[in-house]
Amino acid sequence: MQLMDSSHSNPMSLCSQADSQRTLYPYVTGTSVIGVKYKDGILMAADMGGSYGSTLRYKSVERMKPIGKHSLLGASGEISDFQEILHYLDELILYDNMWDDGNSLGPKEVHSYLTRVMYNRRNKFNPLWNSLVLGGVKNGQKYLGTVSMIGVHFEDNHVATGFGNHLARPILRDEWHEDLSFEDGVKLLEKCMRVLLYRDRSAVNKLQIAKITEEGVTISQPYSLKTFWGFSAFQNPTVGAEGSW
Repeated sequence: MQLMDSSHSNPMSLCSQADSQRTLYPYVTGTSVIGVKYKDGILMAADMGGSYGSTLRYKSVERMKPIGKHSLLGASGEISDFQEILHYLDELILYDNMWDDGNSLGPKEVHSYLTRVMYNRRNKFNPLWNSLVLGGVKNGQKYLGTVSMIGVHFEDNHVATGFGNHLARPILRDEWHEDLSFEDGVKLLEKCMRVLLYRDRSAVNKLQIAKITEEGVTISQPYSLKTFWGFSAFQNPTVGAEGSW
């Protein structure tokens, strides 16, 4: 007598298996985003690389976008999840505009919304695989915050995601000050991005810098940094480590 597999005997079991699929790991990812407050608003920097695993597959991925009238969003992590978040925010801003009451969502409200979205998806064990930086200016008040893929969030005078959280923030702690000019802010961000380019295998030498002030958002054209690869540590990176593995 032939025995029937229990999973085939009940068609509903197949549906339940398909419905419970989760994102187990990201596919195409972007690396660090860095944000700082400066004298007139917020500055943000990100490169344009999109890594397929460890392969630098895409070189023109824009990871910073304006949100409504007062906010700027940067994302590291899974690019398709970032696109999903942008879709959510488009609906949020459209709904807000439909009230036509002369008010509009500021960066603090958008950041609060993003913390709820990320934490909600984390609780469903189906997270959006991103770390986000949200900055903006409204009524003369500068705002800069970050939120992780599990909903951990805070605001600060400078923030960074990914490798930047380890390699760029020590530089920012040493050199950032409240009256930072636009030119000095750009130089500081470029210094951080250069360090990341040297040390982060996922970084590419093609970046954008964005600013947001009371006048609105400006995102630069892509450009490259001048680099120097003649350091002795780069010439012989395994010196002193022979035989350790």
